[in-house]
Amino acid sequence: MYDPLSIIWFLLFFYLLFAPQMRQQMLFNTRRKVLQKLAEKRGSNVITLIHRQESVGFLGIPIYRYIDIDDSEKVLRAIRSTPKDKPIDLIIHTPGGLVLAATQIARAIHEHPAKTTVIVPHYAMSGGTLIALAADEIIMDPHAVLGPVDPQLMNYPAPSILKVLEKKDVKDIDDQTVIMADIAEKAINQVRDLVFSLLKDKVGDKKAEEIARILTEGKWTHDYPLTYRVVEEFGLNVSTDVPEEVYELMDLYSQPIMQRHPGVEFVPSHGDRGKAGR
Repeated sequence: MYDPLSIIWFLLFFYLLFAPQMRQQMLFNTRRKVLQKLAEKRGSNVITLIHRQESVGFLGIPIYRYIDIDDSEKVLRAIRSTPKDKPIDLIIHTPGGLVLAATQIARAIHEHPAKTTVIVPHYAMSGGTLIALAADEIIMDPHAVLGPVDPQLMNYPAPSILKVLEKKDVKDIDDQTVIMADIAEKAINQVRDLVFSLLKDKVGDKKAEEIARILTEGKWTHDYPLTYRVVEEFGLNVSTDVPEEVYELMDLYSQPIMQRHPGVEFVPSHGDRGKAGR
């Protein structure tokens, strides 16, 4: 005869172990349907690069994401599988990540023969901005932002490291800082050249050089928000016509269930998506 308490503990353990995976699979299937609907509406291949804190894994432990080599491998595979005459829509929501990975994606987007569009519903900072600059068109929410692309070395902005050499005599600077300054100069030049190569066919050599300099020289802090109006002033092809399906898709990327007291709650007005807000 089975012990009822043992069965209850077994069922509880089973739920804790598999419920997060089951919820995640349901979310995946729903997102796939939204992506298919958006692709049919726009006649494009829709790819996502979305980094949010998903409640996955054992006991719903969140995973923190940024642009990495795994991302670039998958996005490049998706781009390669897209027919040359088919447009690509890349939805980006990211704090940034590895320059190498972002560069790979940006070049692949830039070289795709058909029209490419990067859609930013909330933010695409740093490496995300590099990718956005590669597209033929950028679609941003009216309050979405991009950011500067100045390289970061050991959590320090490369332009700020170079300023140490301007403010102090080299004999008064330790060897490590001098070495970092040398690397910082190389990193800035590399990213500046990349931005120029991505933009010159869109805005011309002179304007591309200006934008590349502004975005890499340390004029702003690395998290400075570049709104669509700033991007528009750069002369890039940008609009705020984000498809409704993109917002619907973002609603399907959950935040950690361990957050007991939501910082934001609201009751949607008539006509808003869904029945509750959080």
